Amino acid sequence: MVLGGVRKEINITVSPKQASDERFYRSLVAKKIGIKEGRIKGMNVKRRSVDARKRNIRVNLGIEVFVDEQLVKNHHPEFDYPNVASKDPVIIVGAGPAGLFAALRLIELGFKPVVVERGKDVSARKRDIAAIHTKQIVDPDSNYGFGEGGAGTFSDGKLFTRSKKRGNVKKILEVFFFHGASEDILIEAHPHIGTNLLPKIITNIREQIKVSGGEVHFHSRVADLIVENDRCKGVILNSGDKLEGKAVILATGHSARDIYRLLFEKGLMLEPKAFAMGVRVEHPQELIDRIQYHGSSRGEYLPAAAYSFIEQVAGRGVYSFCMCPGGYIVPAATAPGEMLVNGMSPSARNGHFANSGIVVEIRPEDLPGYKKFGQFAGLQFQSEIEKLCFFQSGHTQFAPAQRLDDFIHDRFSSSLPKTSYHPGTVASSMHEWLPQQIRFRLQQGFTQMGKKAYGFVTNEAVIMGVESRTSSPVRIPRNPETLEHVQLKGLFPCGEGAGYAGGIVSSAVDGERCAGMVAKIL
Repeated sequence: MVLGGVRKEINITVSPKQASDERFYRSLVAKKIGIKEGRIKGMNVKRRSVDARKRNIRVNLGIEVFVDEQLVKNHHPEFDYPNVASKDPVIIVGAGPAGLFAALRLIELGFKPVVVERGKDVSARKRDIAAIHTKQIVDPDSNYGFGEGGAGTFSDGKLFTRSKKRGNVKKILEVFFFHGASEDILIEAHPHIGTNLLPKIITNIREQIKVSGGEVHFHSRVADLIVENDRCKGVILNSGDKLEGKAVILATGHSARDIYRLLFEKGLMLEPKAFAMGVRVEHPQELIDRIQYHGSSRGEYLPAAAYSFIEQVAGRGVYSFCMCPGGYIVPAATAPGEMLVNGMSPSARNGHFANSGIVVEIRPEDLPGYKKFGQFAGLQFQSEIEKLCFFQSGHTQFAPAQRLDDFIHDRFSSSLPKTSYHPGTVASSMHEWLPQQIRFRLQQGFTQMGKKAYGFVTNEAVIMGVESRTSSPVRIPRNPETLEHVQLKGLFPCGEGAGYAGGIVSSAVDGERCAGMVAKIL
């Protein structure tokens, strides 16, 4: 077959080394499309994924080939945000991915976003996070959960989502790239930015909002809503200042418990929803590499190995959550007197440890306080376990910890291995104080995981408690047609805190959807 002056997209499967440089696979591409190698003027990688299911690990590449035609590097859209300083304002509560992407979309649609964030800008937030590690001081408005960029800013920046029918996932990735992310996020099957790079990108998004005439206010916690003629028109801040607009997008994240209380006090409907809780487990990354890469070290051509588990134990799911190859476990409390953990990874994923949440599905009817606390039963359960964990830590931000095999077999760990958790760990009999419905499912779930991944269950691994903020246990119900609260027009519950997203990308997608609906209704 003779080709000339054309671009052709093909898929090839190669070794990890071959995938590392087009010099190694150029001849394979030429052979596949039936031409001489010299006619290839250039190639763009469009898609890349690692297939480690078999011992012979392969890399799948989707490639755009330029035959007898000059190479044109991958073209990605640029975004032209107009100046909206004089346009109608829309209030956005929360500067996480849902809020920030709602703001960018409003600018595109000709509205002025006014973003209010209870926490600090990302630079100042870093200092408060450092204080948790070094002084064990938790600022309730500036921590791993609250502040510019939301919880995801210091949690690896994972951009993989299965929620691809709710909006334009590709655009979300392109917006991140436009604001400074690596082109790799547009190519990799499981893209991530890295917690070391994401703060700069978040800063760039904020500056774009401001350059376009929008506003971003930090240290601005919402104390009340402004409601006139049965429509939400704005917010009252803890400072007493009032901000009014055409609508309010509520994008406060899954840990803003005071917002749920505020809505309840105003007589607005809330619903309980399922969530998950468990522990974070950490292994040496080298061990996970050997398991996932069939007994071999990953060498220089493979990424730090990840894993994903989904098990069923006594009618409830037990699964891995927010897996961080080459990452770190961090303290994730959002208020004094509580202890919980999360995980993150730098862009290179080059740490010595791999960690993941291993969590148990919890449905509203599983909660002991469901009849008493109703829609707040999940929040109450979270709070009680986080306070118990704080007690078990010795009233510190040290993480209660136990070797994995000891936990499964109800043994106290007389010593603990070195971990990535900077504040430190304290040996704790987690099999004794974790709620029974979580404990036995975790023990059975870990055992099942160990049967699928030989070597996973080991005392080289350690669990830390608790992993409790996987998602909100509360949903703020909204009209499926307008996305407004079912009882209050002009109020658009959005993102993870509203119960309609679960991660950076799905939150950003929901932010764009809400912004689009605001523009459509107004």
